[in-house]
Amino acid sequence: MAESMSNFERMIALVNEVFDTRSDPSQLQVDENVIEQLQQLHPSTLAEFDDGNGPAIWILMIPTSIKTMKRFLDGTIAESELLEETKNGESFEAIYLCSATVLPEYRRKGMALKLCLEAINEMRKSNPIESLYVWPFTKEGNALATKIAALTGLSLFVKTEI
Repeated sequence: MAESMSNFERMIALVNEVFDTRSDPSQLQVDENVIEQLQQLHPSTLAEFDDGNGPAIWILMIPTSIKTMKRFLDGTIAESELLEETKNGESFEAIYLCSATVLPEYRRKGMALKLCLEAINEMRKSNPIESLYVWPFTKEGNALATKIAALTGLSLFVKTEI
């Protein structure tokens, strides 16, 4: 069955399987409006690898303030409220690694890591980024965040409850 699905359809199925955003209103619901808001914050908030057959890797990162990061980590605000708290034009000190979705045949090749590092480097050109935070849904997501923090020198903060 998976062979007959396009990469895009496989990516959507993977997002739904891992994050199950439709049944969790506290999570960010990515739609055209959210994509537009993200792009206004910084062009590197969204990254994609397309293997010629559609997307094989999607990365979503949200630059925020430390204050917003702390409010999210302590449960004062939900993931879905991160964008509401983040204003275009403000200085960002933290990056939220929202999601890194990778089709199985592209995992463990360093490609998601490369996309994340490129996005962070771009954001750092115009923002004093000092922290990375994540709400990992998989052990691979946690490992990716740990590796990113180690390679970039960013302090890593992990939201633990799901």
